[in-house]
Amino acid sequence: MLDVDQRREYWRRNVRIMSVLLVIWALVSFGAGILFVDVLNAVSIFGIPLGFWFAQQGSIIVFVLLIAFYVWRMDKLDAEFGITEYEQEVHHQ
Repeated sequence: MLDVDQRREYWRRNVRIMSVLLVIWALVSFGAGILFVDVLNAVSIFGIPLGFWFAQQGSIIVFVLLIAFYVWRMDKLDAEFGITEYEQEVHHQ
């Protein structure tokens, strides 16, 4: 069981991870798909403008990769703090 200071540190680190990943997602989806689309469209991959690709596929792929990274990183953080899924289920009941 975590004490108050450990819970704060756990939550602080969780929020930091989420914040970084959300900024990356925003930059990719909004930046590459909308703001920089004209610049990126100057580059084509297999005849498809890069800006269009990011707007249609790239941001979704990056989002899925960010989710996978978040799961992996949170598993490491949980292990560092000695949190198991069983403990989380018991605490929330």
